[in-house]
Amino acid sequence: MPANISFPNVALMGNPDDPRVLEPLTVLATHLAARGRRVLVADNLGHGTVPAAVDRIPETDLARAAQLVITVGGDGSMLYAARRLAGSGVPLLGINRGRLGFLADIGPAEMLARLDEILRGEYDSETRLLLHAEVTEGGQVVGGGLALNDIAVTRHDPGRMLEIRTFIDGQYLNTHGGDGFIVATATGSTAYSMSCGGPIVAPSLGAILLVPICPHTLSERPIIVPATAVTEIALSEAHSLRADVSCDGEVTAELAPGRRLRVRAAAEKVELIHPRGYDYFRILREKLHWGRDHHSAGRPPR
Repeated sequence: MPANISFPNVALMGNPDDPRVLEPLTVLATHLAARGRRVLVADNLGHGTVPAAVDRIPETDLARAAQLVITVGGDGSMLYAARRLAGSGVPLLGINRGRLGFLADIGPAEMLARLDEILRGEYDSETRLLLHAEVTEGGQVVGGGLALNDIAVTRHDPGRMLEIRTFIDGQYLNTHGGDGFIVATATGSTAYSMSCGGPIVAPSLGAILLVPICPHTLSERPIIVPATAVTEIALSEAHSLRADVSCDGEVTAELAPGRRLRVRAAAEKVELIHPRGYDYFRILREKLHWGRDHHSAGRPPR
């Protein structure tokens, strides 16, 4: 293998239980091997899902062994991979076999042509912010995690309203009555936050979104704060309910009276790779069905 070959070791990730993922994984593995790349997959990926010639290693070793990771699936697969690559410097590329696909932006019909371009070094890349969540009790950390999209506090007991106190950089913000609260990155502004009425924020903007979930007060509005801000969340002391803390949809801790959730920008970041000509606003138009005026599409106003 030439010493200057780009991405000599490429890891593939995907959900083997999703039938839409198996064929693209196999095609990608065969194509990469034909291009002289060493193909890696996690050893817990089901046998028979990809060619036998791939190298199986522990999933925790993929970031150390690969120079590029490709996920096949939806944005959930991208979120899973991003958290495991956080801080490694290994870029992430997504092949979309899900639904919306704000993060996994290459379709299966074009994946081989786009992959060849990327292997030739023809691609765009960007760094995305991650959030770090930490739940403490009595000065001890009892849970937390990393998130590319959002950290959410949601009701553990259905049918009862949470009462949540929020603080920004140590200053009291508000007491929120409702179903919960979201702290999101700009990347996550098109995820759970958007469904709760939060704004769409370009991912290049260093910002954190604070979005109440189904607030009981009509005057409640989402707030955007700098990425340097530290958000703290606690349940009302008179509150007897519990809440779940989730990182990108995965419950990682429980919030109860006497505990406090602290969310800040993580020291780790993740690098995403896109085909040349990546256009975030085109992705928005396609996924959200904007731009009905096709006659003027792409032309600046006079």
